[in-house]
Amino acid sequence: MPDLSPPQDAAEAALFAECWDAVLSYADLCTAGAGTAHQLADEAFTLGMRELRAARSAVRGRTTRLPVIPQLLTAVRDTVAGWESAGKGHKLDPYLRLWLNSEAAARYTGPPLGRPVALRGLRDMPEADATLLWLAEVEALPLPTVARRLGLDPLTTAAELDQVRALFHDRCHRAHRDTPLDAECRSYARLLDAVTRSPGAETPEDLSRHLATCVPCAEAAACLRLHGGGIPAALAGGVIGWGALAYLERRRRAAEVRLGVGTASGPGTRVDDEASRGRVLRRSLLAAAGLLSAVALGVSLMPFGTSDDGDVSARDDQKPIAAPDTPHPTPAPSRSAAPATTRTLPVPAPPKPSPTWRKSQHPSRKPSATPSQAPATAPSAPPTCQVSYHLDDEWSDGFQASLHITTDEPLSGWQLAWTFPDGQHIGQTWDATPHQRGAEVTAEAKSYNREVAAHGTIAFGFVGTRDGGNGTPRGFRLNGEACASG
Repeated sequence: MPDLSPPQDAAEAALFAECWDAVLSYADLCTAGAGTAHQLADEAFTLGMRELRAARSAVRGRTTRLPVIPQLLTAVRDTVAGWESAGKGHKLDPYLRLWLNSEAAARYTGPPLGRPVALRGLRDMPEADATLLWLAEVEALPLPTVARRLGLDPLTTAAELDQVRALFHDRCHRAHRDTPLDAECRSYARLLDAVTRSPGAETPEDLSRHLATCVPCAEAAACLRLHGGGIPAALAGGVIGWGALAYLERRRRAAEVRLGVGTASGPGTRVDDEASRGRVLRRSLLAAAGLLSAVALGVSLMPFGTSDDGDVSARDDQKPIAAPDTPHPTPAPSRSAAPATTRTLPVPAPPKPSPTWRKSQHPSRKPSATPSQAPATAPSAPPTCQVSYHLDDEWSDGFQASLHITTDEPLSGWQLAWTFPDGQHIGQTWDATPHQRGAEVTAEAKSYNREVAAHGTIAFGFVGTRDGGNGTPRGFRLNGEACASG
């Protein structure tokens, strides 16, 4: 593993404490294992800090560099491209490797006017304004935290953020206008600007069809909508490209965990992953839920009643009905009676049936000797897990979804399987490792979320592709057992 360049002063130490978590989070999306993610994050952080130092020591004047976190995330993408060129692509996510060798990746290193509109718009803003926008929209930090980090007045930060959003809109509009567009895109430029300026304007059908097939115009539409809520996705997609939606989801969840647990990272402290912080929250709930979970689990293991005698009678009720030439079966004694060996002793006469036996064993009904009328089966046990599938977003050829699984029993490892009804394909996934063969999909636990307490919840998400329909998956199975869905 390469040496991580040490911080040169207190300011760099503070940057390390503030930004390492974001860098490692994106590095983890790009790789297949925790160890490899740390290696990638180390190399990328070293590269990013070197670029920041070079920019800081450059000739003073108006610079067009990105804020610190976007700059470091760009360094992750550049390091990934270097790994692929150096023959170390086997350490990377397979879908990332496909992206690296596509035209989509080439846009980020190609001619400046052909790069994503959001990237150019963010770079064209003053660095302080761009930092405020990124921390609030992409990193999902609460405004008081943003104000404290940037030295702003908490009472006026919300108003400043609105002004910065408007500035980003103007910079993106100018960037889109400067982009070399073909004739069709130019014909829609004014209409696109007019539609995105008004919060209540409806998108004409012909413009909607154009946006569904034109990537640059669709990116511009996301950046230009002040009221559509698309700025986080536009920013993340424009700066880092691959894995933008998954990164956004991780940062949102990391911010929620920070608010819930109240953890903070001091200078020089590495936070491995927002999921590891989630374990702190889960552990804090285990003590309170332990006794209740044990009682609930014990009750769930007694499907036919609460008394010992009723439980034994119900189990004996599942025995085969005796043929006419065989002795009448002897009901099993209760646990307080004689040992189990007394069941084989002959009895002079059949005992009176227990009231807990089924009506089908009434003496007036002659038992049949045909094998087809074998023992009656007990009712199937209710599912011990429930899956909630939520479609977070979808577009012409893809979608984003999240799943929450609640399990009644504790798990030391989990695997959720399901079937796609419309030929969908799972792609980039966070907090689970996916496998797919045809329509059958399996998502396995990561190393950090294998342990689940009784009545605990598992959550993960993914980005998928589709060609036509996008029906809800069916046949959810947790570790081979069917789950209820809802």
